[in-house]
Amino acid sequence: MNQMLYLPSTCAAGDSAAYHRKAAFGDDVVIVAAYRTAICKAKRGGFKDTLADDLLAPVLKALIEKTKLNPSEIGDIVVGTVLAPGSIRATECRMAAFYAGIPETVPIRTVNRQCSSGLQAVADVAVAIKAGLYDIGIGAGLECMTQDAIGRVPKVNPRVDSFAQARDCLLPMGITSENVAQRYGVTRQEQDLASIESHRRAAAATASGKFKDEIIPVHTKIVDPKTGKEKPVTISVDDGIRPNTSMADLAKLKPAFKKDGATTAGNASQVSDGAGAVLLMKRSLAMQKGLPILGVFRSFAAVGVDPAVMGIGPAVAIPAAVRSAGLELDDIDLFEINEAFASQYVYCCKKLELAHEKVNVNGGAIALGHPLGATGARCVASLLNEMKRRGKDCRFGVVSMCIGSGMGAAAVFERGDCVDELCNARMVEKNTLLSKDAQ
Repeated sequence: MNQMLYLPSTCAAGDSAAYHRKAAFGDDVVIVAAYRTAICKAKRGGFKDTLADDLLAPVLKALIEKTKLNPSEIGDIVVGTVLAPGSIRATECRMAAFYAGIPETVPIRTVNRQCSSGLQAVADVAVAIKAGLYDIGIGAGLECMTQDAIGRVPKVNPRVDSFAQARDCLLPMGITSENVAQRYGVTRQEQDLASIESHRRAAAATASGKFKDEIIPVHTKIVDPKTGKEKPVTISVDDGIRPNTSMADLAKLKPAFKKDGATTAGNASQVSDGAGAVLLMKRSLAMQKGLPILGVFRSFAAVGVDPAVMGIGPAVAIPAAVRSAGLELDDIDLFEINEAFASQYVYCCKKLELAHEKVNVNGGAIALGHPLGATGARCVASLLNEMKRRGKDCRFGVVSMCIGSGMGAAAVFERGDCVDELCNARMVEKNTLLSKDAQ
């Protein structure tokens, strides 16, 4: 009997045999669309006069219009958002859903896991679909940092002085960046070089039109602060990118958080406004509707780390999410790691020994900006669209970020057109699966 068999149950992940596709193929949770707004500088960028609900509505509407989905079929909408008071932002999100043409029968809620809130929203929807609570859902993210500033705990419990790690939860994020740099030996030069590369890649991606597939133009207004006159505008380009950033320019910037520190305004993420949204459903339903599958949700992990060095979160969360997906780190072809600070971004890449050409290939938050609750959804849109462009050479991707107060989160996605159970089957050189008689 021929010993050379092709077995669909032993699917190879790249050159590895670690990945095994499950039999419940039609129950995969897939992403059929993922969009974002441009990301704009808070208080002085294109969205400085745009309200939160007007920022979220266009991306919700785009999901429906571009997929021709009947919005009444949506089981739930989850929006990651951080800074605004919960009850106020939840109401604004409900208003945005109505602006987008979503009927009153569709519920909506917000979720706050700080900088990973947008990714957490996507994960929450994926898990709910997997559990059978509904078949279609939207995971979104929103932040208006023009309106809502990062604040401190208004009344600190005196007990905190007895718990060092609880006290470290109150550290300004910039100080945690300095702690990472000092503890793990990340130099100012490494941080500034990471900033230059972020801006260079983001500028190149913009110039080549890479972001056009993911950015939804927003029709809004700009108000002249002196005259109060309103000017209608359409915002469709990220406005924080500085293509000409140089080491000489960055060297002129003083440390922002510590006199002898290395974290500056030039090598940290920008304070920004933006929104994003991701449409998820069961694969069987997507196929029934004839919708192209952009990606497959494979796993999610949230982990805790020392609050004093909260930026190391991705270095712990990424391996956890990759293991959960049944993969190895080498199987991942592309990474979107949020550049909260260059210090933590550089550390995480070095710790995981990630190839430079695999990470943030179109720039990151240092160049694009970091609208806290929206970043996770933005990264999903950026990752999946880049994976689609790369095709068969890019099968698995990861989105990850650090989280204030000491956490990290990561999710693994598979490129959407890896849909045939047999297309990734590897050849079994020696057959040990048959009985001795059959052999």
